[in-house]
Amino acid sequence: MTQPFHLKSLRAHVYRAPIETPVTTSFGTMRDRPMVLVEAEDHDGERGWGEVWCNYPHVGAEHRARLVDSILAPLATSALHDGPEQLFRHLTTATEVLAIQCGEPGSFAQAIAGVDIAVWDLVARKQKKPLWQLLGGTSPSIHVYASGLNPTSPEALAQQKHAEGYRAFKLKIGFGENRDIANLEALRTHLGDGVDLMADANQGWSLDEALATAPQLEKFNLTWLEEPLRADRPWEEWHRLKAVCRVPLAAGENIYGAGDFERALEARTLSFVQPDMAKWGGFSGCRPVAAMIAAKGVTYCPHYLGGGVGLLASAHLLAAEGGPGRLEIDANANPLRTLLCGPLNNIRDGRATLSNEPGLGIGPDLAAIERFRVPH
Repeated sequence: MTQPFHLKSLRAHVYRAPIETPVTTSFGTMRDRPMVLVEAEDHDGERGWGEVWCNYPHVGAEHRARLVDSILAPLATSALHDGPEQLFRHLTTATEVLAIQCGEPGSFAQAIAGVDIAVWDLVARKQKKPLWQLLGGTSPSIHVYASGLNPTSPEALAQQKHAEGYRAFKLKIGFGENRDIANLEALRTHLGDGVDLMADANQGWSLDEALATAPQLEKFNLTWLEEPLRADRPWEEWHRLKAVCRVPLAAGENIYGAGDFERALEARTLSFVQPDMAKWGGFSGCRPVAAMIAAKGVTYCPHYLGGGVGLLASAHLLAAEGGPGRLEIDANANPLRTLLCGPLNNIRDGRATLSNEPGLGIGPDLAAIERFRVPH
């Protein structure tokens, strides 16, 4: 599928777009929209683009970009690589001790994921194939849903997105039982019973809180309840919650590594598993995990909250794997997403269709986002 390659350069670009309405979760607030792009170039002059997850903490974007430039770039450009998977393993192995020493396995994993996405984009462009096809997909059409509905008047944004073609919506909860219930009631009232509705607690509850609250959500006919517990809680707690809650459970954005995903699937508590390829794995790590999820009879639904390049990458992996999963598309304003995600701006009856152009389909228009660039 892939051929050996030698990178000439690897560098990161940091952007921050101001927003009028902050993005609120149960654990924090985003007051601007950051993005770290990774640019990979080989000795033939071909380029590929990736994206690193960098939403938290606020200084995370600049920090992760420095990891790419100062640590990963020398490792990635120093030798010929047999393929993206081999480079992914090399970068992971070469930085494991350093990541432990400085207590930052997540930051390193995220930076490596962005590099991996960029390299796969480069490889697909050289082979003149769209990534969804190069990775074995048979159709560029995918299901999508509007995510990130904030706790303040979420029905207004949901109605706007419904008019744009969305037919599934995810509300952020974890802001107190009364407020959460009122928001779900408002969404069902304004959207009706014909749309799919999900809720995301963003790890906001203790087990006791989840046991008390989750059963009250059943009347809203939710497709799933996402991260009702902290991602590091033992699976026995998830079993206890599942026993009293008929709403299917979802998680995965904060699971790192194939081994931990395997253990999550062995626990048999999740109906939807949501790797975030910009947080861990890129294509090289998440592709086998997505196949493992499907083999267990669970639905693969990629998590994503960032700029347009990472969103496109998530879409291509979902299209490659097929299945009933949906792509998460943030409903909140973010020019770093809309200016770069191409066909994912066009939703028709709950679906989007990727292009047949090589790689991710389009290269980022850096001129269009130059005003958002910040130094690092």
